[in-house]
Amino acid sequence: MSESAVSEILVRGPNWLGDLVMATPGLRSLRAGFPKARITLQIRPGLEGLLEGSPYVDEIKTLRSYHRGPLALMSEARQWKASRRFDLGICLPDSFSSALFMKWAGVRKIVGYTHPGRGLLLDEAVEPLARQQNQSWVAREEHVLGLMRFLGCPDLGTGLSLPTADEHHAELVRVLEGMNFTMDDAPWVVLAPGASYGSSKRWPPAHFAQVGDALAGAGARVLLVGTSEESSLTQAVENAMRAPVVDLGGRLDLASLKVLIEKSRVLVANDAGCRHIAAAFGIPSLIFFGSTTTEKTPLNLEAVQVFERSLECRPCYKRVCPRPGHPCLSGIPPASVSEVALEILSKQVQTESEPRLA
Repeated sequence: MSESAVSEILVRGPNWLGDLVMATPGLRSLRAGFPKARITLQIRPGLEGLLEGSPYVDEIKTLRSYHRGPLALMSEARQWKASRRFDLGICLPDSFSSALFMKWAGVRKIVGYTHPGRGLLLDEAVEPLARQQNQSWVAREEHVLGLMRFLGCPDLGTGLSLPTADEHHAELVRVLEGMNFTMDDAPWVVLAPGASYGSSKRWPPAHFAQVGDALAGAGARVLLVGTSEESSLTQAVENAMRAPVVDLGGRLDLASLKVLIEKSRVLVANDAGCRHIAAAFGIPSLIFFGSTTTEKTPLNLEAVQVFERSLECRPCYKRVCPRPGHPCLSGIPPASVSEVALEILSKQVQTESEPRLA
């Protein structure tokens, strides 16, 4: 589809936070390929602040009918059709509903990967890269870039990109001050014990607490983050810690969370959304892999220290571990994690204290 024929583009974004971060190289490519087009990013509720202010999209709209059934989806799609027409629609999820919405919304040309049941909804059905390359899977960044290459967009690399803004910084300051913490209380480290995917991705809260105490003992301020649904996990970590900790579970929106992680020294987290935010900012991260593996997310790991165990049952990609004691994660010793975290923190403090040449 020629650039001159496209003035309005609708992109249905991924539903997982980490996948949306990993889609940013594709959005960058799309912007370069269609610099004059207006790009609207459609996302599920809860992800609004992640790409707010991105130069790669002109508008971010929430899919209000998300998980509310086909009638709600049809009603919302028809409202979109009555108010606006899109020349090009790009389905990043492989779901039936993402293509169906675009069809009902009257998008003139819908592009996406082939997937059972939705072939008739796509005007351009692209063979998945994994199938093209005869692989089990490809990196998420490459998965999205594959669609952009199909559209003739330039390949600008797989580096991640997240925007931050002054107003997000100000909001974070307000929240922290309400917790008797200021931005000058650096250095701080962030612990993220949650993972919305399921408990199979979660390192035990007591283990997080031991690492938190070790870092606090080295002079770092420890901050806990998580969604409101994960507040019980952050509370469990706080209760298990001896050192003072700032529990921000359920208190931050995504825009403020980005700023917090961007300004942290170290992130200790599960294989979940926070680790992709840290990767976008190059923040050193210690990440635990249980039911999952880096084989699906092998890119942008330059600042990531992976902790995992070699067991015959993993990766299983189950949401809940069927084995007693969840050995693939509980068996990762906190002492080894603390050792690496303290080494990273020490190197950062040492680098900052070294005199700079005039």
